Amino acid sequence: MKTLETSSIGKAIDRIDGRLKVTGMAKYASEFPVENVVYAQGVTSTIAKGKITSIDVTEAEKQKGVIKVITYKNAEKLKESDEKRPAFTLTSVAPVLQSPEIHYYGQYVACVVAETFEQAQYACRLVKVTYEEDKPDIDLDKNRSKAFKPDDQADYSRGDVDAGMQSSDVTLEATYTTPIEHQHPMELHAAIVSWENGKVKTYASQQILNDAKTAIADTFMISEDNVQIIAAYLGGGFGSKLNVHKHLIMATMASKMIGRPVQITVTRQQMFTNTGMRQFDEQKMRLGANKKGELQALAHHTTSHCATDQMYYEACGNVSKMLYKTPNNAVTHRLIPLNLQVPNSMRAPGEATGSFALESAMDEMAWKLKMDPVEFRIKNDTQRDLGADKPFSSRLLVECLRIGADKFGWSERKMQPRANQNGNWLVGYGVSAASRRAPYRKTSARVIADMRNGEVYATIQMDGTDIGTGSYTIVAQTAAEYLGIPVKNINVELGDSDFPVTPGSGGSWGAASYANGVRVACKNLFSKLKQNAGVAEEDEVALEDLMKSSKVTSYKVVGTAEPSEEYENHSVFSFGANFAEVWVDKDTGMYRIKRMVNVGSAGKILNPKTAYSQIIGGLTMGAGMVIAEQTQVEPHHGNFITRSLADYHVPVNLDLANIDVVFLPEEDKIANEIGVKGIGELGITSVAASIANAIFNATGKRMRDLPITPEKLIEASLEAGV
Repeated sequence: MKTLETSSIGKAIDRIDGRLKVTGMAKYASEFPVENVVYAQGVTSTIAKGKITSIDVTEAEKQKGVIKVITYKNAEKLKESDEKRPAFTLTSVAPVLQSPEIHYYGQYVACVVAETFEQAQYACRLVKVTYEEDKPDIDLDKNRSKAFKPDDQADYSRGDVDAGMQSSDVTLEATYTTPIEHQHPMELHAAIVSWENGKVKTYASQQILNDAKTAIADTFMISEDNVQIIAAYLGGGFGSKLNVHKHLIMATMASKMIGRPVQITVTRQQMFTNTGMRQFDEQKMRLGANKKGELQALAHHTTSHCATDQMYYEACGNVSKMLYKTPNNAVTHRLIPLNLQVPNSMRAPGEATGSFALESAMDEMAWKLKMDPVEFRIKNDTQRDLGADKPFSSRLLVECLRIGADKFGWSERKMQPRANQNGNWLVGYGVSAASRRAPYRKTSARVIADMRNGEVYATIQMDGTDIGTGSYTIVAQTAAEYLGIPVKNINVELGDSDFPVTPGSGGSWGAASYANGVRVACKNLFSKLKQNAGVAEEDEVALEDLMKSSKVTSYKVVGTAEPSEEYENHSVFSFGANFAEVWVDKDTGMYRIKRMVNVGSAGKILNPKTAYSQIIGGLTMGAGMVIAEQTQVEPHHGNFITRSLADYHVPVNLDLANIDVVFLPEEDKIANEIGVKGIGELGITSVAASIANAIFNATGKRMRDLPITPEKLIEASLEAGV
């Protein structure tokens, strides 16, 4: 009898889709061969507020190859929200070209459809639009009186923060700011859409297919059964491809109107104005502690902006509800409507920015208390989520801090800033704690087992997506583990909305959800085959033998996994610690990140190689927050000054450090049956704070406004006591 193969999970195998990608055989949204396809391009507004008074498409329509120019005057009527400023959700309708009203610079005002991409682009320049322009609301400070509470979840409190501050021996009040940032995945947002016989089929760069189906169906007021989305591969998303943007709706509308498949690709410049961004956040922190270093109060107040026609906000204060033990806690969020596009999710929305404020403030408090910042965090550890009033399913934050400190050589750190020099360089060490919710969502998967030449092969089908994170590989490893066959015998098919439904990729729920959906499907396969063969459920029998006993050459089942009651009764988070060594030139303010150590507790690691890649990516983005990333807005007209990757700077190889990544051994079986927790967003969380804290240790200057440029460092004053 054939024995079961085990232990596919946990191996650092290469990506199973790697060869397809490096040979160019992996097809992305705009690369599928579709017959009779035409090309669409969007025309964008050149004002931030007002309305169109006239739009002349005559010259554009005369051009060779131009098929149609769509404006609000001839566009299909789409579903619109009944609310003035509806909340942004992943299933929100996305009406476009429905009105002459302009809400932000770069808003789509027309769509040109032509036989070639170049013809469409050229004709876009010939569309003449005249506006009645109003003075736009661009400056956040000038519009503070319009600030509002976005929803019932925006505020939270326990205890009495004011009383806690008054009773504290040491207090801190400081404000931290993070700029607008853009996601900019390598793959531009793109889609090919066919509307035929009332049904929509689209190849689209979308992270969550089931939600995208809902958004498209609702926008066009058709059944979800008439929408199919295919996203076999995505060249990055970072949150920007979670929801349906208006270019996809324009292409769908165009296909319906002209009766041909339509391809649309958002330009790199349009990705600044039309596919979302991380919003600007101003975060006011108040901390109080006694002489022992025990927190008595912690308040986190965030002010940000939203669009005038849609509402979204990063929950920056959520991290401050749960990370540390404090009896008095307050969190608020306020939004100011501005004439900018609606922000949306960017990697670790809320945590990436909120942790910068919280972990910088914790470092400042440690300095005031003259305590080691690692020990200060450990002293205020808690094994209960006080914000949710639930126990953590597991929490190894102290272990992350202790092990990270040892690996980093934290004992060599000098508490007094500017005390460690190497020639003209000031050398500093910084630390930060990290946390990220580790969601697990209902997920279905289909497994098809086939006997070929006496050997079992299996195909796994899910509508889940791989945004470059390694989903294909971990799905194959999970299937191999639970089917007891080699990974090379597993074929994984992802990214088709006709496949069993998953929560898609995003929010750090992908790995745990996908793996457990596959686990249940594989277990269901064994159960069905055992019933057919008359084998007891508890007997261990190889899949090959079961199929032979059942006299089947092919068998198909679906399985669905979902969170348990125990999961719902706990707070499930991944935790980590970041350590950074930074060298600052004391004359120029130029600095170099020399070393980074990241220690994470994220449950069972399905594949250390892909997990390591995720952490490296997160650390790079976190470093980018500090070094250079910012989108600047022209204050009068509302356009972005940074309009391409030539002036929107991101880290390159020479900016990065020697990086060590450590995964703690952990299997959180409350989180899910396999014990997997999310890691994709943990990697960016609090990285910026660890670098900023290292800069303080090096220079004695507190940098509370990102990015930290040499100019800011030179102009900054030394902190009191340095």
